Amino acid sequence: MRKRLLPLFLLFLSPLSLWAWGADGHRAVGQIAEKHLNRKARREVQRLLGTETLTLVSTWPDEIRYYPEFKETGPWHYVNSPAGLNESQYLQDLKGQTSPNAYNVLQAKLRDLKDPAKTPAEKKAALKFVVHLVGDAHQPLHAGHAEDKGGNDIKVKYRGKDTNMHSLWDSGLIDYQGLSYTEMTAYYTQQMPRKQVRTWQKTAPEQWFWESYQASEQIYRGVPANGDIDYTYYPAHAELMKQRIQQAGVRLAALLNEVLS
Repeated sequence: MRKRLLPLFLLFLSPLSLWAWGADGHRAVGQIAEKHLNRKARREVQRLLGTETLTLVSTWPDEIRYYPEFKETGPWHYVNSPAGLNESQYLQDLKGQTSPNAYNVLQAKLRDLKDPAKTPAEKKAALKFVVHLVGDAHQPLHAGHAEDKGGNDIKVKYRGKDTNMHSLWDSGLIDYQGLSYTEMTAYYTQQMPRKQVRTWQKTAPEQWFWESYQASEQIYRGVPANGDIDYTYYPAHAELMKQRIQQAGVRLAALLNEVLS
């Protein structure tokens, strides 16, 4: 029993930088996706997950990574690239990386979902990772610079506390917003015109990562020289944070509608 409790203890001591979008952000992505599933995909999700939902399983990959048997999944949550790439250079780098990362693992888990030879348990695990990794793909600093580990090495002070840019974007801004994931879902869904949703859903996964990389470039340029993030930061970046979570939710739904139908 002690061996199983230790990783959970470490989980609560771990820095926020290990939780992309935090629990509320990921759950908002899952809940937005649930609202945009078609009938066939919804039925297949229920068959695979049973009493669980996309909302609740969205954090599962973060929760298991602290156990020794899942240690290898740590690098699956991000894909870092060199700074200053244009689109063609970035896409070449993204598709050329061979070590497991958020992009190529997402592709692998989508193949697992489509594979009739996979068991229901294997497909269930694959679905949980797809839900989570689509969320990760839309957090800008999960597609940040390799040189600073996606902003983890950029130390800043926010609301009087020491943190880093990666942690700030994982959870700091969402926490400042002060909404539960159900409140985020309701508020964010109200602000998504159908035409905009359809436009967002037409893009491929590699484009999601490119968008995040572009956003990360802006975020890097906005780091104050003294590292002190003041009260103007949240209102200046709240719209980007909201849009990335909205996009992740509706794109996850489109992906599952295609794969599971």
